[in-house]
Amino acid sequence: MKDVMGLIYTGENDIHLGELTSQRAVAAMPIAGRYRVIDFQLSSMVHTGIKNVGIIAQKNYSSLMDHVGSGREWDLHGKQGMVILPPYLTRDNMGVYSGLLDALKSNTNFLQRSKQEYVVLTNSHTIYNVDFTDAIRSHVDHGADITLLYNKGEKAASQGEHDIYFSVDENSLITGMEIGAVQPNCDCAAMKIYIVRRELLRQLVEQGAANGLHDFERDILQRAVNEGNLRLYGYEYKGIAWQIDSIQSYFNFNMALLDSGFRRQLFPSERPIYTKVRDDMPARYVEESECSNSLIANGCVIEGRVENSILFRGVHVAKGAVVKNSIVMQDAHIQEGAEIDHCILDKQSVIRRNGRLIAPAAYPIVIAKNVVI
Repeated sequence: MKDVMGLIYTGENDIHLGELTSQRAVAAMPIAGRYRVIDFQLSSMVHTGIKNVGIIAQKNYSSLMDHVGSGREWDLHGKQGMVILPPYLTRDNMGVYSGLLDALKSNTNFLQRSKQEYVVLTNSHTIYNVDFTDAIRSHVDHGADITLLYNKGEKAASQGEHDIYFSVDENSLITGMEIGAVQPNCDCAAMKIYIVRRELLRQLVEQGAANGLHDFERDILQRAVNEGNLRLYGYEYKGIAWQIDSIQSYFNFNMALLDSGFRRQLFPSERPIYTKVRDDMPARYVEESECSNSLIANGCVIEGRVENSILFRGVHVAKGAVVKNSIVMQDAHIQEGAEIDHCILDKQSVIRRNGRLIAPAAYPIVIAKNVVI
């Protein structure tokens, strides 16, 4: 794996996540009580043995930089470790990428400076825990130009709204690709994880820029499948892969974590997910409190009742307060007598005394950061 580097693109369209991404990138979204979305991509690369990782940032990346820091938590703070690649501003480029191809074009210097032969290129809004070793081995054995990771069947349906589907033959060669299909005819749902030779990727980016192309999936991958000028192969990943591309998918993923079997699949003991450490006291439960089927992070104070919910670090649920089927982020405060059900509360938000926020499961209420209700 010394011949493999990683690239994580964090500039995805986040319009469907509303207030949750108004001040942060999707990669920096708090998730599962103590993690951020990017923890899963970084940890997967580290467990594969990848030591050179570039994070391509576009906007709202201050919280992302604060979280990943120097990369120490992932052991990526050495001589060749993690590199943050902020938007590249020039007279012609205002730092807003039209897509992955534009982002790669602006960071070709990083590709040129790197010495590894292969690149694992991934988005930052899909949650998974992958050891890429077998996928890289499959890529080399097939003599593939580009390998796309995918899953299918029930696992694919659980991810949310996929926009790239493809079909493969008996040798895993990709024979057809659909992008943005409402009812796709292909059954392989792309995870937007690509394995490619570094020099080939650099050539494709340069050719794409020279021809005025912007969309990596449509202009490079789909065109290559249709014209047959590149050998694209698929690699089936049979574990959990979940796209965080809407408020509903974010809410559903966190609620799925309340199932112990789901957690064991996503957090196997041999591949832990690393994250930034925050030193806090253990969660404290007063004598009158009630708590059932919930994930409670350290630093929480529970005086009321919590059911089927995920509470991040430092949350305070006051006496007589009720939290049900909700996600409450860091340092939020539910005051006495307040009740929330099917809500997502961002960091430092406050629900005042005797306040009530009740929503249906299909449309959870989102309270933005630092808002007092």
